[in-house]
Amino acid sequence: MMNIKGLHYILFIILIGSGLGLKAQKGIEVGAHFGAAHYFGDLNPTYSLSDPNLALGIKLRRNFNERVCLTAGLDYGKVSGSDSNSNNSFERNRNLDFSSKVFDTNFSLEFNFFPYIHGTADNYYTPYIFGGFSLMKFDPQAEYQGTSYSLRDLQTEGIDYSLVSGSWVYGFGFKWDINRDFSFNIALSGRNLFSDYIDDVQNNYVSHNDEVAAALANRSGDIDFGLPDTQRGDGLSNDSVYFLSIGVMRYFGQLHCPAITRDLY
Repeated sequence: MMNIKGLHYILFIILIGSGLGLKAQKGIEVGAHFGAAHYFGDLNPTYSLSDPNLALGIKLRRNFNERVCLTAGLDYGKVSGSDSNSNNSFERNRNLDFSSKVFDTNFSLEFNFFPYIHGTADNYYTPYIFGGFSLMKFDPQAEYQGTSYSLRDLQTEGIDYSLVSGSWVYGFGFKWDINRDFSFNIALSGRNLFSDYIDDVQNNYVSHNDEVAAALANRSGDIDFGLPDTQRGDGLSNDSVYFLSIGVMRYFGQLHCPAITRDLY
């Protein structure tokens, strides 16, 4: 995966260097998007794309100039993972799975590679990159005998971890005007969480007195598998979530009128 700290540093330098001497574009954009959410972590360590889920969101964008924007967004989606999809013998024998609704509040800075000015004939599209920060709410769940249980409440990992995590936001996209007021946006956005518990898998197996907790903590059919203090998760890296989104933004602000001979619309 990409070096997240390096990406944020590069983006910061670009934003500072591009913030002066550019044409102002006052106004904001408001819009909505939909797409897919995907999880990567202990139950999907090979970055398989076999288990996408629906995602929805809204976004507010403030344009500082033709290059730099500040955005705030709310995203909702579902993520899931299962050892049954793995080709690794240890993971298939472990036989864990989970699903979780995720709610993500995010803030980021965008940098447009091309000058982007609404209502012009030449500067109506651009690829862009972005970086920022988010807070994500999650609650991993699994089913036992037809009933869904919150895995954190059962403490299948043996600890009472937080269901809210900060994360780095990073990604790239493309936007272009449909007309003077609306633009089409597509983006791939990652969340590198500060938590390894979105899937309820990180540490070693622990013993449980509760029947449901014991059954969901160790779902292997092998009686010699999953003994206390043996490996359950890798504990080496945190989880991540990606959103692929397609949406429309409505621009509110001053429009730059193109020359009569070059009227785009």
